[in-house]
Amino acid sequence: MIEIGDLRFSYDEGDFSLEIPQLKVADGETVAIVGPSGSGKTTLLNLIAGTATPQSGRVTTNGYKISELHDAARRDFRIANIGLVFQEFELLEYLNVLDNILLPYRINRTLQLGTSVRARAEAIAERVGIGDKLSRYANQLSQGEKQRVAVIRALVVQPPLLLADEPTGNLDPLNKDRVLDILFQYANDNAATLITVTHDHNILHRFQRVIDFKDFYIHATQQRLESIAEPM
Repeated sequence: MIEIGDLRFSYDEGDFSLEIPQLKVADGETVAIVGPSGSGKTTLLNLIAGTATPQSGRVTTNGYKISELHDAARRDFRIANIGLVFQEFELLEYLNVLDNILLPYRINRTLQLGTSVRARAEAIAERVGIGDKLSRYANQLSQGEKQRVAVIRALVVQPPLLLADEPTGNLDPLNKDRVLDILFQYANDNAATLITVTHDHNILHRFQRVIDFKDFYIHATQQRLESIAEPM
């Protein structure tokens, strides 16, 4: 599903850099990513999704060398193949909940919006407890409700890959369990891959594998220190 090799990434401003010599995630695997704030966990999700591109190295997602695609191709691939749950939700204030959920179908020419898609969106909304809020607007929702809208939007296109950035961070215990249950059930029923960034160590037992991101962060820091220490 995902293969990363010799990856190097840095932002134009600041001294942050990320180096990943090798990382593989298998089809259907459920993976939690933990580590210190600022170590690059969200950046990794962006690189896998193609919303960021590395300075060097390769990122292969679902058989596509996504790091080599041009912008439009990456966008179309992402919308059709990856369910993204953003930490900041990324909901559009001028759309109601249902239209926010169905947004991928309105911005990607490869997706067809029909009655079955609408029915699927409504069914998932019922399962996570916001079925009665589909006509509301984003500014009328609580943080936890916005979080659940973001999860439904990620699932509605039935992607082979789910990338979730702190998907339970704004949820109470009941709704945290609801969201986790639906993410894991979706991954199991569809043989989908699930990668989740989280600070909640109480949920790690539910994942098949846990990646501690401090290992990559330490590796990158050591590389920089060694570079500075080299004689001129």
